[in-house]
Amino acid sequence: MSFESPSEPARRSLAVQCCIVGGGPAGMMLGYLLGRAGIKTVVLEKHADFFRDFRGDTVHPSTMQVMLELGLLDDFLKIPHQQLTQMQGMFGSTPVQIADLSRLNTACPFIALMPQWDFLNFLDTKGARFPGLQVLKSTEATELVRDGARITGVVAATPQGPLHISADLTVACDGRHSILREQAGLKIEDIGAPIDVLWFRVGKRKTDSDGIFARLHRGQMMVTIDRDDYWQCAYVIAKGRIDDIKAREIDAFRENVVSLVPILRDHIDDVKSWDDVKLLTVRIDRLTQWALPGLLCIGDAAHAMSPVGGVGVNLAVQDAVAAANILFDKFGAGGPSIEDLEGVQKRRLFPTRMTQTMQTVVQDRIINRALSGEDLKPPLAVRVINALPWLQGLTARLLGIGVRPEHVHSPEKT
Repeated sequence: MSFESPSEPARRSLAVQCCIVGGGPAGMMLGYLLGRAGIKTVVLEKHADFFRDFRGDTVHPSTMQVMLELGLLDDFLKIPHQQLTQMQGMFGSTPVQIADLSRLNTACPFIALMPQWDFLNFLDTKGARFPGLQVLKSTEATELVRDGARITGVVAATPQGPLHISADLTVACDGRHSILREQAGLKIEDIGAPIDVLWFRVGKRKTDSDGIFARLHRGQMMVTIDRDDYWQCAYVIAKGRIDDIKAREIDAFRENVVSLVPILRDHIDDVKSWDDVKLLTVRIDRLTQWALPGLLCIGDAAHAMSPVGGVGVNLAVQDAVAAANILFDKFGAGGPSIEDLEGVQKRRLFPTRMTQTMQTVVQDRIINRALSGEDLKPPLAVRVINALPWLQGLTARLLGIGVRPEHVHSPEKT
């Protein structure tokens, strides 16, 4: 960093090859990969740490395969986590199994249930060994800097005042409410999501478990994730109905929850008030154009995913791997070209479209039926999958590996 003399207004500045805005899964993985490849990189995280609740906490086999390829898997699996191998649900009173990840031929044939802050802290700690990588916390990008039509960096707010960062490439990983993509004027295609989700925690005994991941009953749907000493709960509602639900007493909400998931009854008083219930406004959208000269959007900044399947973290990681593979050797004079950046979109657009299409099918044909109050029975496709174990392996592959999985090709600079 450079500073003006004490008699002049302080102007703090930093010059890097790549400035990544947002310390989520996409940003931290891309920072790790570029730092590993010897690219001078800074990751800006607006919060002081990674600790935020009710974020995507599912790490899928595709992400753990990336960890294996980076030589990080053994240490990664030492982080406390739970392992989910079968995806089981209830349609009314009918149990079904829709995926069996144990059938996957991969290093980790399961979904690791791990707080996202542990995942991000792990990447932060492991990336500290790369001399060209910095992770600046409490540092929020507030403004894009331009030179004509090209993005040349950002201005960031820090506790010490503004920081001016010049970069050959700026990567927006700042989520579905991305400030950078808004300032860049990039257009969003709204795919549509008819649901929202209420997130909350309910305590549990470690021995409590019924193996059911999702429950759909007439007028209601809920997902429960076993986090060892508590349940992470997602109560699905029709979009825009939050005020109607909150208009009732919290006792009525608690009673609805335990009628749907009786195993929660002993600890449902952990939900003391509506302050303990957080609204996730669900969006499914994607940018029509992911890049401008000097700027690339990936992860949720490029495509917001529904929580259906819990795949958002893993799509973000796959974007980061693809971006590093395509761009690591393009940081010569002036940095990656617009054609290079458009190559990332071309690589990742098909998996994004396919995943979002599958999410909308589930929303429209299954979840909406439950929330509309229909007498719910498993659809024919679900009944067939439940009856044929080999099909549960195919659904596990779609869920756990995804469409066009990425593998690490960017090198480690020695």
